[in-house]
Amino acid sequence: MRALATGLLALMAAIFLVTRLAPASWVWTGYVGAFAEAGLVGACADWFAVTALFRRPLGLPIPHTGIIPRNKDRIGEALGDFIANNFLTPAVLEQRLARLEPARRLADWLSAPQHTAGLAARLAALTPDLTGAGAALRAVLTEGLQRTAAARPLAPLASRLLAWLWRDPGVQNLVNRAVESLAGYVGGQEQFIQTQVAGASWKWMPKWLDRMLAEKFTHGLVGAVHGLEDPHHPWREELNLAVEELIARLADDPDYLDRGEALKAKLLADPDLARWLDRLWEELAGRLGGDAGAREEIIAGALARGLAALGGWLSEDAAAREALDRWIRVATRRTLSAQRQAIGGFVAQVVAGWDARGVTDRLELQVGRDLQYIRINGTLVGGLVGLTIYTLARLFS
Repeated sequence: MRALATGLLALMAAIFLVTRLAPASWVWTGYVGAFAEAGLVGACADWFAVTALFRRPLGLPIPHTGIIPRNKDRIGEALGDFIANNFLTPAVLEQRLARLEPARRLADWLSAPQHTAGLAARLAALTPDLTGAGAALRAVLTEGLQRTAAARPLAPLASRLLAWLWRDPGVQNLVNRAVESLAGYVGGQEQFIQTQVAGASWKWMPKWLDRMLAEKFTHGLVGAVHGLEDPHHPWREELNLAVEELIARLADDPDYLDRGEALKAKLLADPDLARWLDRLWEELAGRLGGDAGAREEIIAGALARGLAALGGWLSEDAAAREALDRWIRVATRRTLSAQRQAIGGFVAQVVAGWDARGVTDRLELQVGRDLQYIRINGTLVGGLVGLTIYTLARLFS
């Protein structure tokens, strides 16, 4: 493209010279010469403009030339700011992730057996050789777990866990089913309960009174249990209030916080816990020992089955996909968006570390064809403008 644009410039120069040497009686040569002259000027001007972007024309120290290599660092900073402020803002990330539906895409990807098998094989290959790593790896993991446990207060964590369990609709449904099962069992054992109550009364009590009391007690017990099936039953509401109060106290009460920390310190210092972890580690290492190939095959098979089950679950459960999408959006906002200025600075540092000549060559290769079209268009448009001016001047002269 550069050769074509330069060849067109040379053609304009040749036509201009030929028209200058033509006889004066050839009137049409004036129009052709005007077109060629203006095209030559336009071609030279656009050549200078295009060249000045990447280097100094003819190596001359002309001001405001070689723009890209001289401003490489500033361009990198502007690029980093542009990425940080236009691609990594919370609103942009939220909108983009909402359109992507990452949970659905993950479910579709995991539904393909070749994907789960390939991923499982790679994960199995990364599994450390526990039998060879031995005490060093075990000490690192144990210390990491202990540091993590020591850094997190136990009572607030228990409060969040209990709140999540108690307020989950699935757990409430489980409580309802348990109450229904208890009511059904007690109702089915009513005769047995009457017999046991009647048999445990005083010997001097009349039998008819004994049976009447046993029947009333049993009927009352069955009725009370069936009453618990109502979620608004006073006993159920008292239980709910008690659990909510416990959740609040675990989260805010200093006394519960101190008790939780004391319990955690006692557990971490318990030698039985350390011995249990050692036995667990040794058992795990023993199960993973032996032939490395067979071990990786077993792990890969288990992982593949687990990944396939995960994909099937996500495909069938819309609520799970929505929850996963929401978690991904929150995690992305808290990581990428919060660090967008650091990411922009990283981009600027990378560009600043590039060689100026290399940056210039890369950019010129990417946009060079379009820039040479600018030279070609400049030659033709300049020629047309020159021809128009020359024609108007002849008309009004």
